[in-house]
Amino acid sequence: MASKQTFFVLFTAFSAIIVPALAQLRPDLYDAICPQALPTIRSIVERAIEREPRMGASLLRLHFHDCFVNGCDGSVLLDDTETFTGEKTAGPNMNSVRGFEVIDEIKDAVNQACLGNIVSCADMVDM
Repeated sequence: MASKQTFFVLFTAFSAIIVPALAQLRPDLYDAICPQALPTIRSIVERAIEREPRMGASLLRLHFHDCFVNGCDGSVLLDDTETFTGEKTAGPNMNSVRGFEVIDEIKDAVNQACLGNIVSCADMVDM
């Protein structure tokens, strides 16, 4: 009986510590499948900040709103539907979060550079 409890405790500790560490976003994640992803994102962000210097802070805030509750998942980019209120227009984000047009520009450019829908929107917000 004690060995089962020991195994369960060790397994739980392993799962709680090691498994989440293995699932972390890596900066080289897209290097093999789309080496132009990060340079494309960087150039668009730099241009957006040149056009409007506050955009850097706005994109950081967008990242914060996406990642704050349950981790970074791109949910802040969700639009409203007939049966669903997206996060763009949800109370805490309304007239507070901006920069969605930069993310749209990034998505279009990365899809073109990567020859398809390779990079997730959540990763674009969080890169």
